[in-house]
Amino acid sequence: MSLTVVLAEDDPDIQLVARLSLKRSGFVVRVVGNGREALDAICQDPPDVILLDWMMPELDGPETCRQLKANPATAGIPVIFLTAKSQEVEIQRCLSLGAAGYVTKPFDALSLGQQVKDIVAAKTP
Repeated sequence: MSLTVVLAEDDPDIQLVARLSLKRSGFVVRVVGNGREALDAICQDPPDVILLDWMMPELDGPETCRQLKANPATAGIPVIFLTAKSQEVEIQRCLSLGAAGYVTKPFDALSLGQQVKDIVAAKTP
């Protein structure tokens, strides 16, 4: 069974590399360009996992995550931040927002899919 992931990322190059990496790992990938598009896509057809960029136009990753976790229909979907922010304070903020984990940019395209699977598995009871 394939896991569906919504990838919310505004950089076309990162979208491409992440999409290809995730597909290679067996994910079905839906790409959106900002947090508002992510909320719409997730509410219309909830995925198994969400990969969220931290800095995006219109609605950034932290606010998108906050809204997802406040909505009972989407609160249980694991959110993983895909971010260049790698300082401990940012990592703790990701987790305090309810994120299941984070992957720092630049990420390893060969291991991204496994990283996502590992984070989801660690958070699944």
